[in-house]
Amino acid sequence: MTPGPRAVIVNDAGDVLLVRRSDDSTWVMPAGGLELGESIWDALVREVHEETGLVVEAATPIALYTGPRYWFTNAFGGEHQMFAVVFRVDRWSGSLVARTDETSAARFFARDELPELRPVYQETLADLDAFDGTLILK
Repeated sequence: MTPGPRAVIVNDAGDVLLVRRSDDSTWVMPAGGLELGESIWDALVREVHEETGLVVEAATPIALYTGPRYWFTNAFGGEHQMFAVVFRVDRWSGSLVARTDETSAARFFARDELPELRPVYQETLADLDAFDGTLILK
């Protein structure tokens, strides 16, 4: 099992921040796994900064994704069951960095202009829209 945070960052215009992975060129939300001894909050702050240059100042957990349908195969062929804590990032600072060691691009997309997204990211956006203050468990 690979626990980790996923960040949903939406600007004041309602645009969603996505990053393009440098390994497979897919557009994804900033996310990653916990490092040994790291809290989920620290991992969220670290991953968002590593992938976007932004600094998370406040965030709300909106969903936990676990269970057998959340399997994935990594770039090396290893299979993992995801345990994702999805955070809505409520406040951040800094400037967006378009290219990092892990990403080849980062930008905000209008909801009607999103690139093709994997089903799990489509589900995350639907859960963001449905979030009413009660943590969504899946």
